Amino acid sequence: MQLTAESIKKSLSRVEDPDLKRDLVSLGMIQGIIIEGKKVSFKVVLTTPACPLKEVIKNNCLEVLNQDHGKDWEWDISMTSEVTTVRNATPILPEVKNIIAIASGKGGVGKSTTAVNLAVALAQLGAKVGLIDADISGPSVPTMFNVEGEQPSVKKVGEKNIIIPITQYGVKLMSIGFLTPTDSAVVWRGPMASSALRQFIQDVEWGELDYLLIDLPPGTSDIHLTMVQTVPVTGAVIVTTPQKVALADANKGLSMFRQPQINVPILGVVENMAYFTPEELPENKYYIFGKEGGKKLAEKYDVPFLGEIPIVQSIRESGDTGYPAVLKNGMTKDAYMGLAETIARQIAIRNASSQKTSVVEVKA
Repeated sequence: MQLTAESIKKSLSRVEDPDLKRDLVSLGMIQGIIIEGKKVSFKVVLTTPACPLKEVIKNNCLEVLNQDHGKDWEWDISMTSEVTTVRNATPILPEVKNIIAIASGKGGVGKSTTAVNLAVALAQLGAKVGLIDADISGPSVPTMFNVEGEQPSVKKVGEKNIIIPITQYGVKLMSIGFLTPTDSAVVWRGPMASSALRQFIQDVEWGELDYLLIDLPPGTSDIHLTMVQTVPVTGAVIVTTPQKVALADANKGLSMFRQPQINVPILGVVENMAYFTPEELPENKYYIFGKEGGKKLAEKYDVPFLGEIPIVQSIRESGDTGYPAVLKNGMTKDAYMGLAETIARQIAIRNASSQKTSVVEVKA
């Protein structure tokens, strides 16, 4: 039987994306088939560069091709990626594919540390990433990225001043900490803080991004409403610790996004400070804040459990020195890279199975 692009696609239609539960052909992931003599080349376009199953998918493709067409052919399979999006067309952030809210019910659970390391991990995996520090009264991104004292430049576009975000470790950054003295307190009422967030979204040159993470302040506030009223949010990640008091507040944060008038999809729950592990004894785990509280919260609300992040001294040291823990080899890097892969997969699943996101209209 003559080998054609159609016969190749027919074979590959038996290969399923493990996350999306649909075949590669119907998902449009098989592109650029070229047949030259006995060599066949094509691309498999994955939904995220953070896909941990790319080798599994590639091997499954080779298996069905060899079954159907014999082993005389040379199969050149290029595994590439294009991050998916379901955002409605909007003049605000038109080139940003996914806007991800990083939220917690209370302070002190490591939400900003999680957001910083997640952003860097996604960038390390090949994605284009931005991070907005929306905690106006307690900005921590400048310190955690070692860019304290730096100020973004501004350019004139028509009659408007556009801020150029600071880039560090492959992540574009914006924070009120870049615009105020380091040792000054930002004492603003809700409307002023909300106005600052809108400016960070609308008046910053973010350009083309796969993921824009918004590190929200703890709790539920004007900032949260401003975010969902300004841009269509792909989904929210809830960060908690295992202890009961943190879980009670995480319940409230999760419930806020699920209110009918807001209805932002929950991508899942991250359990931070899940256990303490001394770096010299990596096999030892001490559950000093309780055990599996985040996992139980995810089960209660029937949302994905995204993973556990341990307490390790190097995470704190990395935050203080401005060199995120995910950039250092070891168990913390593995934990954050695994978290990034899981969240990227959940975004792809959400984009393949859910409706387009829209700006929320919250009535007073």
